[in-house]
Amino acid sequence: MIVVRNVFRLKFGKAKDALSVWKEGREIAKRAGMNGTTRVMTDLAAPFYTLVMENQFASLAEWESESQRMMQQSEWHDWYQKFLPLAESGYREIFTLVE
Repeated sequence: MIVVRNVFRLKFGKAKDALSVWKEGREIAKRAGMNGTTRVMTDLAAPFYTLVMENQFASLAEWESESQRMMQQSEWHDWYQKFLPLAESGYREIFTLVE
């Protein structure tokens, strides 16, 4: 089992907007067949205006396959253009789930 975290630093004051847009993105991902368990988190004790989207997958191969399928969707590309103006930067973390 793996955990994939997409961590975004949002523009100042844009957390509510970004959270709303990410909820739309999660629904698009589900329709595109993204089956992993998904959680969306915001900062409590981290740099201000941090948004984390965390997914669990059975393997790296499953994550890669589902990600490629989702990113081929024109609906996903349109949605991402709505999110980009809200973010300053981002990065991805991938972990093996031990327990």
